[in-house]
Amino acid sequence: QVQLVESGGGLVHSGGSLKLSCAASGFTLNYFAVGWFRQAPGKEREGVSCISATDESTYYDDSVRGRFTVSRDKATNTVYLQMNNLKPEDTAVYYCATDRILMLTCAGWNSRGVSEYEFWGQGTQVTVSS
Repeated sequence: QVQLVESGGGLVHSGGSLKLSCAASGFTLNYFAVGWFRQAPGKEREGVSCISATDESTYYDDSVRGRFTVSRDKATNTVYLQMNNLKPEDTAVYYCATDRILMLTCAGWNSRGVSEYEFWGQGTQVTVSS
């Protein structure tokens, strides 16, 4: 089946690190841009990061810039989100998303609604304690 599979979430103390993974089954994720999003309880979804497929350009929300790094391992068809110096405000469910028609690049990656992405991962919980 065609889907995204996420892993790597967990509980970490403030200042700690986690590395999230986003892997595809049924298609080659290497050909498409991938966005990372998060949603905390009672809050709207917000964009975190995006990595393009055409030129590997990366994009970050100001709240995570300098702390998070998105990367791609083409050998394993996986996109990663390395999260360093985590803060309690980073606590959320993290999702990866892509669209085989729209996401060759990261253009407009954080302006699309949830329904405008073809695939979403199941979400992985990241909890950062004070």
